[in-house]
Amino acid sequence: MTTNIFVNIATTDLDRAKAYYTALGCEINPLFTDDNAACLVWSDTIYFMVLTKEYFSSFTDKEFADPKTHAQVLLSISRDSREKVDETIEAGVAHGGTNPGEPQDYGFMYSRDLIDPDGNGIQFMYMDPKAAEQGPEAYMAEQAQA
Repeated sequence: MTTNIFVNIATTDLDRAKAYYTALGCEINPLFTDDNAACLVWSDTIYFMVLTKEYFSSFTDKEFADPKTHAQVLLSISRDSREKVDETIEAGVAHGGTNPGEPQDYGFMYSRDLIDPDGNGIQFMYMDPKAAEQGPEAYMAEQAQA
């Protein structure tokens, strides 16, 4: 079974959001993009649906939480290397995002946070494939013996 993930996020400026996320490496799927929404493709199975705030609000009766002041979810997207994590953060900052803190380096995993211009946060991370396979404790024990 193939599982696709569609993350819906709101924006106050759809054109700015499209430019920002394409700078991070996403592609726009024009079949699902119009004046209200843009389908941003991260991979063959992960998509962001960036919706205008008004359109986003049409999908729920709940009050809209401002992502600049309220956290609702922490998204983490893997990159192929530590360098790719850093490159993604640099591209985001260069296109209006902010990097709110220092990198988190656990030896087996490296991550950095990025906040888009609307306040939506994404963590970009790299995990050593051996650590993902063995688990962090076994990996760190193996590294200590080397």
